[in-house]
Amino acid sequence: MNCFKNASLCTLLLAAAAPSAQMAWAQQPCKELISLSRPALVISSAESVPAGQFTPPADFLGQAEPVTMPAFCRVAGILKPTADSQIRFEVWMPAQGWNGKFEAVGNGGFAGLIVGRPLVDALARGYAAASTDDGHVGGVDVSWAIGHPEKVIDFGYRAVHETAQAAKAVIHAYFGKNADRSYFDGCSDGGREALMEAQRFPEDFEGIVVGAPANYWTNQFAGFVWNEQATLNNPASYIPPSKLPALQAAALAACKNVEGAEEGILEDPRRCHFDPAVIQCKEGDGPNCLTAPQVEAAKKIYAGPRNPRTGEQIYPGYEPGAEVAPWNWPAWITGAQPGQAIQFFFGNAFFANMVFENPKWDFRTLNFDKDVQLADQKLGPVLNSINPDLRRFRERGGKMIQYHGWADDAVAPRDSIRYYESVASFMNANAQGRRAGSSFRATQGFYRLFMVPGMGHCWGGPGADNFGNKPGLPSPKLDAEHDVVSALERWVESGVPPERIIATKSTEGSAAKGEMPTHLLCPYPQVAVWTGRGGKDSAGNFVCRLPSQ
Repeated sequence: MNCFKNASLCTLLLAAAAPSAQMAWAQQPCKELISLSRPALVISSAESVPAGQFTPPADFLGQAEPVTMPAFCRVAGILKPTADSQIRFEVWMPAQGWNGKFEAVGNGGFAGLIVGRPLVDALARGYAAASTDDGHVGGVDVSWAIGHPEKVIDFGYRAVHETAQAAKAVIHAYFGKNADRSYFDGCSDGGREALMEAQRFPEDFEGIVVGAPANYWTNQFAGFVWNEQATLNNPASYIPPSKLPALQAAALAACKNVEGAEEGILEDPRRCHFDPAVIQCKEGDGPNCLTAPQVEAAKKIYAGPRNPRTGEQIYPGYEPGAEVAPWNWPAWITGAQPGQAIQFFFGNAFFANMVFENPKWDFRTLNFDKDVQLADQKLGPVLNSINPDLRRFRERGGKMIQYHGWADDAVAPRDSIRYYESVASFMNANAQGRRAGSSFRATQGFYRLFMVPGMGHCWGGPGADNFGNKPGLPSPKLDAEHDVVSALERWVESGVPPERIIATKSTEGSAAKGEMPTHLLCPYPQVAVWTGRGGKDSAGNFVCRLPSQ
């Protein structure tokens, strides 16, 4: 155990971990939690926030609107596990109505801030909740990584673990008892953090929600630069947003035999074989066709990067069928103008600041053989959460639900499948008394993956995308059928695994009364199959089956 090099805090942490010590602690007033400050753990503020209007701190989603909150105790602190560490964190605890549980929430992008809206959501459910900035301030300027390997480690895996341990101690001091259960919920970089916790620190959380994890960070960001080179090395290769409707229409036409193509929401895009050359311009350029350089760029984006020397796939490509959605290609891959895509910011920031530690690095110089190998060797052990060995997490009774949108143009959907299948293969190969094979049975007992048709990155897109995963927008029904957090709670606390989840197509401000479109989500490798009865906008008209059935 890391006791932050302080005996007094070590005693506090050990007490929080030991059920027999619970009766030795009495609940403390919120303001007195400031006394928990130690050399490696500084509580910078502890304040009681009254019930009423409250504006959460701005996070990766931007400035939040004021919300009505119950009274809660807000504790902010700084952790310094190394001389170069400065990990900020906050713990929010309900003044009344605590459900007895703790939930840590994940960050996004390069982190650098406390995520406000997920904390609001967790508190509304009755949780004591915590968030960390991952050890640095600001998520756009990544120069903090240059010359600071300890800060990169904090971002990679240490900050979430240290925050979990400190938050549990704060919760114990405030309530006078340990949390009965500990959960983690994160998407994107938060999904990477979630898998990192299961792999490195399985004792931190009994239940983990993993959303669209950027867990193969080094190769994913190489994929970003691959797309940047494909569209910008030759100015004629750039695909403007105005041509995306023609590209999407051609993709859906090529996928007409795939479930959901008629509605523009593909159940499993892997069954689609789309060649963008079908809309190559025959005579000059035009708004409804792609030029030859644009066709080649599109092919590279769908195919994903490969090592030019070995031919090995570095990272999966992106799926066809939802190119037009505002937060898909227009945001992540093409941008409103050449060079404005979100992928390109992330790819450039990573290789310039973390890999080469040279702000003047030029994306055109990236070598997809030796430079990707350098990134893997230097930063893979710190940033990538791709270890398939989840035996310790399983043996401690941990349960994990992962989800990923098929229309995600930030984290490639097939990468979630690739990781899940690697875990299944490993668990089968190491299952005592069982024959190794390709069955998912050994994995589904503690870890399930749900692919979401038509959903973009974490949420959004043309498909049903609300099942407890959208910050600031609760599930229409807070039950285990409609809400991923409730499904995880039931699995952890009652031993009932999620056989299905119902996603709702809802937007902020809508009155969710059951009339909105819903879709059935199935545990991989099952898919939702229409029964042939009723409309395709209702989950009740679908059943979960293996693709061959």
